[in-house]
Formats: sequence, C-alpha cells, structure tokens
Amino acid sequence: MTGDPGPAGLLGRLDAYQQRHRRLGLPVAVAYKFSDDQGGYLAALITYYGFLSLFPMLLLLVTVLGFALHGDPQLQQQVLHSALSQFPVIGDQIGHNIHSFQGSGPALAVGIAGSLYGALGVAQAIQNAFDTVWAVPRHRRRNAAAARLRGLPLLGLLGAAVGSSGALAAVTAAPQAGPGWFGLGLRIGAVPVSVAIDTGLLLLGLKLLTDRHLRARQLWPEALGAALVWQALLALGTYYIGHALRGATATYGLFGIVLGLMAWIYLAALTLVLCAESAAVRVRRLWPRGLTAPFSDAAPLTEADRLAYTSYATAAAGTARAEVAVAFPPAQAASPPPERSEPMR
Repeated sequence: MTGDPGPAGLLGRLDAYQQRHRRLGLPVAVAYKFSDDQGGYLAALITYYGFLSLFPMLLLLVTVLGFALHGDPQLQQQVLHSALSQFPVIGDQIGHNIHSFQGSGPALAVGIAGSLYGALGVAQAIQNAFDTVWAVPRHRRRNAAAARLRGLPLLGLLGAAVGSSGALAAVTAAPQAGPGWFGLGLRIGAVPVSVAIDTGLLLLGLKLLTDRHLRARQLWPEALGAALVWQALLALGTYYIGHALRGATATYGLFGIVLGLMAWIYLAALTLVLCAESAAVRVRRLWPRGLTAPFSDAAPLTEADRLAYTSYATAAAGTARAEVAVAFPPAQAASPPPERSEPMR
C-alpha cells in the first residue's frame, strides 16, 4: 500500500525537478543567495547615497554647462535637456525650472563637494555589496577611506554614462534628425548604441568595484541584462512623469517626485545587486540549491548549498591568521513514529 505523497512529497518532486533543469535551478539559487546576503538592505544603502548625490550632481552639471557653453544658449538647452532625460523622475522638473545657465563659482564648489561625498558614498556602498555577494573575506576588503578613494573611477563612469547617453539623445533630437526615415532610423539606432555603451560601463563597474579578481567575459551576460533593465527604467520614469504627475497639485507633485525618484533609484540599485548575485552564482556554480535546506536541519544539502554556506563562514574572517573550518554533519533521517503498545488483557 503506497503512502500519501502529501505536501512533503510534492515539494520533494519540485526540488528534484528544479535541480535537474538549469533554467529553473539557476533563478532559484540566485533568489536564495539574494536572501542570504540580505540584498534588499544592500540595495537600500546604495539608494540612500544615490539620492544624496543626485541633486548636487545635477547642480554641478548645470554649472559646468554654464561655463563650457556660455556662448551658445541653444546648445546649452539641447545638451542639458538630453542629459536630464537620463533622470526621468526629477530631470524634467529641473529642466523646466532653470531660467539661467550662467556659471556660478559658489554653485560649482557646492556641486563638486556634494557630488564627491555622495558619489564616493555610492561607490563604497556598491563595493560593500559586491564584496558581500562574492564572499570576499573581511580582512581582504578595503577600509572606508581606501574604498572611497577607489570609488573615484566611479565618477568617471557616471560622467561617461550620462555624457554619452546625453549626446545620443541630443543627436536624435537634433533638427536634422527630424521626421522621415532618416530621423526614425537614427532614433531607433541610438537605442542599441546606448545599451552597448551602458553594458561596457557596467562591465567596468562590476570588475573594478570588487576585491575579487574577475574577467570581463565572465560578467557580460549580467552587464547586458542590467543595461536593458536600465533602458526600461528610463522609459518607466518618463511614463510616470508624463501620466501620473501630470496636472498634480504642488504638494502632491512634490511628494510624487521625491517618492518616485527614490523608488526609481532603488529599482536601479536592486537590478545591480541582482545582476551581481546572478554572476556570482553562475561563475562559482552555486546551483542547484535545495528548496528545503534553509528551512529544515534534516534536509539534505546539495554541493552548491555546502559551497554557499562555507563561503558565508569564511567571508566573516576578520584577519588572515584566522582559520575557518566548516563541517556539515550528515542529514538526519526522519525518525519513525513510536509504536503503539496494545494494552494487556
């Protein structure tokens, strides 16, 4: 007589199925590792510094344009609005409320100081997230000062990303692009070029901002995926401004802009952390994971489970002299129910 499979039997079959199929087992492993690394909190920290640095960075952008393009107001407007379009939740509002583009020395100083503090904080938060994702031991990670200095290349990457995307947007919005087949082809062709540029910049970021030696060819699928999601987030932010906040009152519009901006930055940070988690799982072959391993001490562990839990323990080592050994006792089989003794007659 066969027993009832029940929920445990169904879960066991699902577990065996996802372990046999890569297309299902890999996302499950990424989700488990994201949870183990507390990826939501890592993304929230990146969001905080990103929100802190965005406004001084835009102030710096406007001031630099005032100095560099002082003699060409039309080009100022075109480049500024194309660059601000990369920040669809707040860029539109800034673009419509700026009436003077004359360079200001104090504004430039404030913008540089604020941008440096916020951007270096973003760099430190991203480095901490990547080191956590790749299980870099704590004694191998840079201290706060060194991590902030190492984040200086991030400023160049951010500037290159905004500059290149802004230049592409300016080209597609130029009068010669206009209506017609040529203008349509130019606007359509700008999208893959922008994705390619963002992919290259994300590859550099994923490679430079972690203390583990990685090769670019190991990271390109996640960099490409993040670039595509970035383009989707730009479209989503533009839609949000054009529909959700159109005709809103000043108070509602202010809260909508701030909350929408924070949500937009958080989604971008979450995408970055998830792509890093996917790369770590794929490169280090941390799949398939057992579905019930995190919830039951008696559940059998896969080889990927053992590698993942071992990396979490070794990553906590605060000094190179510490020796961390991890042992896994064999899974205990479920004990049979006690036999019922019949009463004596």
